[in-house]
Amino acid sequence: MTEKYALITGASAGIGLTFAQQMAAQGWSLVLVARRTDVLKTTARQLEETHDIKCHVITQDLSAGDASAKIVQSCQDNSIQVSALINNAGYGVPGDFDVVDWPTHDAMLQVMLNSVVELTHAFYPAMKAQGFGRIIQVASLAGITPATAGHTLYGAVKSFLVKFSHSLHLEAKEHGVHVTALCPGFTYTEFHDVNGTRPMVSKLPKGLWMSAEDVVAQGLDAVEKNKPIKINGWRNQLIYGMTKLLPDAVTRFLMKGSISKFRKR
Repeated sequence: MTEKYALITGASAGIGLTFAQQMAAQGWSLVLVARRTDVLKTTARQLEETHDIKCHVITQDLSAGDASAKIVQSCQDNSIQVSALINNAGYGVPGDFDVVDWPTHDAMLQVMLNSVVELTHAFYPAMKAQGFGRIIQVASLAGITPATAGHTLYGAVKSFLVKFSHSLHLEAKEHGVHVTALCPGFTYTEFHDVNGTRPMVSKLPKGLWMSAEDVVAQGLDAVEKNKPIKINGWRNQLIYGMTKLLPDAVTRFLMKGSISKFRKR
């Protein structure tokens, strides 16, 4: 029997790890991609023992220009056909655009934009040829709400992922390949610890937060139903709806006041 493999980037923690856990429980074998070899191997061993699936570990820093090519080659070398792709790896870069050095911006764009497009371009054709595939691009509520000062490229990149996913969804839907842009809001993960905004976001109302488990479950359900865009949680859906109904000037004013409380500049 041919194994059904899902490749997950950023699989060592947070939403990526939760995708691995929930997809393993559904019977998917996994290709786990992240920078921390020890964590990946521990996760792989636990998932294999618990769910009787196979895990292939790829230690790779996606900020490297040849990262995507190495991931594809590793799959080919191990005769792994990827039937689901979860482009999840990502992080925020605090500060205004001009005060952050270019190498930092460049690395962020490589991880969150270039590698996403490259990996999708690499694995989508085989999914289309076999008449089955699942692709989730982990975007963000920030990609569909008004722009903010600080973390300048984050919302812009996530907005690109939403548009890219929607276009590919339209191209792929007749070929058995489902494509979804997942747009979570505030989620309990390591994300804000890594970018140094934990003290700021901890002041936000608890009702704005969601668990990674709920975000992932909703994402997997959405891609099975072939929804092009999934906004996680009714509160985030309400926020998005308000930004569409209110005049732009009002929305920008409200966003400016609220976002400044948790955007590090």
